[in-house]
Amino acid sequence: MVAHGFTVDLNKPLVFQVGHLGEDYQEWVHQPIVSKEGPRFFKSDFWEFLTRTAWWAIPTIWLPVVCWFISMSYRMGHTPSELSLMVVFGIFVWTLLEYTLHRFLFHIKTSSYWGNTIHYLLHGCHHKHPMDSLRLVFPPAATAILLFPFWNLIKLFATPSTTPALVGGGLLGYVMYDVTHHYLHHGQPSGQMARNLKKYHLSHHFRIQTLGFGITSSLWDRVFGTFPPPSKVAEKTR
Repeated sequence: MVAHGFTVDLNKPLVFQVGHLGEDYQEWVHQPIVSKEGPRFFKSDFWEFLTRTAWWAIPTIWLPVVCWFISMSYRMGHTPSELSLMVVFGIFVWTLLEYTLHRFLFHIKTSSYWGNTIHYLLHGCHHKHPMDSLRLVFPPAATAILLFPFWNLIKLFATPSTTPALVGGGLLGYVMYDVTHHYLHHGQPSGQMARNLKKYHLSHHFRIQTLGFGITSSLWDRVFGTFPPPSKVAEKTR
């Protein structure tokens, strides 16, 4: 299904085009188009709607779920101090998961039709159109689906009473990740720490896309040697 010398038409729905790029897909997807107007993904209005999510939907939907999970562990007898430790540990686990998924799954090399298509939907679209504000956060429907295997994974290593709070902590880490990610692209931070985090992330998009895989923190990039060297990020990315 890969077409030799294929050219993507940006005026048409993109998802079922990009697979035809074959081995040229990797080069194409890592040449960002800096525009706040995102492309159309699907011809169907229904599927197109599911690809667009406003950033505020993430905390609105998931913070009540976080509170519910933590309250489950509370009702099973855990003290507030114990719950705090579990939530913090869940957030810590999320930061490692965030780094691992971004580095090894979101940046996997693809060249087949369906490999390119799935990668574009998963993460490639964000690198091609990094300022598309409605495709910066993960769609809630997809998060809900992935929450079930995440719960079952945590349950393998935790007790029935600690699992809810640990999952709640991980989910809180995810909410922090998505909100931070949107802010790094569209916010104008005034504090030095936030400015450094923005510069560090935009370097991943516009300078060295094979380094800098953390979003909420550069911790794991420093641990695993993938922290990008210092450099000024192009002004056009602001």
